[in-house]
Amino acid sequence: MEEVPLKPIGREEIHKLESALLVGTLFRSEVLEALKNPEERLTWVDSLAAAAGALAREKAGMSVPEIAEDLGRSEATIRNHLAGKTKAGKLVRETYDRFVREGVKIEILEAEKLSKELEEERKKREELEKKLNMVKETLNGLLQKI
Repeated sequence: MEEVPLKPIGREEIHKLESALLVGTLFRSEVLEALKNPEERLTWVDSLAAAAGALAREKAGMSVPEIAEDLGRSEATIRNHLAGKTKAGKLVRETYDRFVREGVKIEILEAEKLSKELEEERKKREELEKKLNMVKETLNGLLQKI
């Protein structure tokens, strides 16, 4: 497992922390729930990415204007994320705080659980498709008799 620095030095370490913050936050139950809404999905992911990028750069010692320029966002947006005034900023900050307390642990078990649930849903869908095809065949047979 690769080391993720909580106080990054240089671009590579900033990107490692940024990625860990984004993934760690995306797998939170409240975020997974919010991502179910397709109308908000893109906005959520974009906000989380901006908040994770801002916090990683702040931890590397960059100023708000530098972060805003680097991420192509307004200084006000960066300040709001860093102060936890946005939901994304608050969640990313909580993820960072958890990393500080417990170490950087991206929950692979959560991903495995989701993968298993996805496989179960695929099987259910296949069974329903088979039943639907049987109903269609029966209906077609009845229509031909009529």
